[in-house]
Amino acid sequence: MGTLRIAAVAAHFGRDLDFDMQRIGTLIEHARGSGAALLVLPDAALGGYLADLRHPDPDTLPPALPPDSPYLTKIGELAGDMVVCVGYCEDAGDVRYNAAACVSGDGVLGRYRKVHQPPGETVAYAAGEEFSAFDTPVGRIGMLIDYDKTFPESARSLALDGAEILACLSAWPTSITNRAPRMTQDRQARLFDLYDQARAAENQVVLASSNQTGALGGMRFLGQAKVVGPGGDILARTWSKAGIAVAEVDVRSEIATARRVLSHLAERKPGSYR
Repeated sequence: MGTLRIAAVAAHFGRDLDFDMQRIGTLIEHARGSGAALLVLPDAALGGYLADLRHPDPDTLPPALPPDSPYLTKIGELAGDMVVCVGYCEDAGDVRYNAAACVSGDGVLGRYRKVHQPPGETVAYAAGEEFSAFDTPVGRIGMLIDYDKTFPESARSLALDGAEILACLSAWPTSITNRAPRMTQDRQARLFDLYDQARAAENQVVLASSNQTGALGGMRFLGQAKVVGPGGDILARTWSKAGIAVAEVDVRSEIATARRVLSHLAERKPGSYR
């Protein structure tokens, strides 16, 4: 596979789907200009995230899109030979899911429905049930959404399924209960980076973490998009403002090097875990 350029986005997206699509098109072009083969857009890049996480208003939820939505088809067309991960609200008939799709000009390469939910989100979305990696032209990818990265089992499940790259799509806000005067001092800003680095290091994989920026309703999003190497080192990052973090990584070589002496997956002791 050789060296790969991976891009992770920090940007704002709201309810206007046509505006979101214009922004996605611009980001794809910028990523292509930087030579990126993989672009990870934030959670809810189509339609925006919830405006209130504690008490979501059922009348102002993100627009629900079918799995075969023309918007996803269009993003694949725009992607061409790039691989693009994007988050959206999936219409599944009686329920909706906080979902992600991985697309290219060849169509949908993989799908994921968010498994772990903070309490308020259960009003708006049903929970997904499984973690599965999938093959793409840039390597084997596993996707996580938001709160999933808090749970080591999420990333570990994908790594055990052969994922070389974890695409973590987020609409991760500042602390709702104890907001700091400066975003860099916010508890959630520290945890967001901590989880990204820990999930990459403990599984010895490459991780691309996207996030929303700006505000929606009562929510203020952190940004902090980044690409993390299999040793937990941040290879490229944005801060709180919009931008694209781009890093050049020889994914398989870096993973092989990280696992050469200590291979965390191979040295697990499942029989001792409860």
